[in-house]
Amino acid sequence: MPRREGMERKDLLKANVKIFKEQGGALDKYAKKDVRVLVVGNPANTNALICSKFAPSIPKENITAMTRLDQNRGMAQIADHIKTRVQDVRKLVIWGNHSNTQFPDTRFVEVSKDGNWVAVANVQHDAKWLKESLIPIVQKRGAEVIAARKLSSAMSAAQAAADHMKDWFHGTKKDEWVSMAVVSKGEYGVPEGLVFSFPVTVANKQWKIVPDLALDEFAREKIKITTTELEEERTEASAATAE
Repeated sequence: MPRREGMERKDLLKANVKIFKEQGGALDKYAKKDVRVLVVGNPANTNALICSKFAPSIPKENITAMTRLDQNRGMAQIADHIKTRVQDVRKLVIWGNHSNTQFPDTRFVEVSKDGNWVAVANVQHDAKWLKESLIPIVQKRGAEVIAARKLSSAMSAAQAAADHMKDWFHGTKKDEWVSMAVVSKGEYGVPEGLVFSFPVTVANKQWKIVPDLALDEFAREKIKITTTELEEERTEASAATAE
């Protein structure tokens, strides 16, 4: 069920997690055990969690949710802000939930300049805009699309899904990472089992969370907010699928 204007997120969750419970059961029964699954339907992170729960024979690492759309949106905004091409921006991180609590983290962003990758801090930009304006722009972009179209994203979401799967199957470029919502094993203090967006690298169709990135107080607080929302969604989804 797609999200429509005026629809509450909890209403969407209650309807869609039941669908993904059934989809998980079908995958468990009929799919190859090395299947790769990308969940796009919202609430995507929690739908992926429920899908995985009801597909116990499928490795949890093989069921992911999409935050590439958020990454693409953020990188496009950064490119426009500093007057460069989108392909000349990399390493934006989307932490957490595909919702308005997500944390678009620009601290590691690099920009291609004169044939070299340099930190965005070394390129003329408005640091206040990156920290104070970009975050809500990306967080609220989905709602703005719904308000304009009366429906959720279409082509941009399809492109993001294609980007996600291309990197999953063919691997990420050297010294580059992308954002994927994957099952947590406790990385960066995120509770084990949540489907959470992290920066990842991919090789041989296996993703790996980028380790040891420094988190300042601002980042930790943002990650805490989105983690709390995902924990609440997990509780609501478990109740809904038990009905």
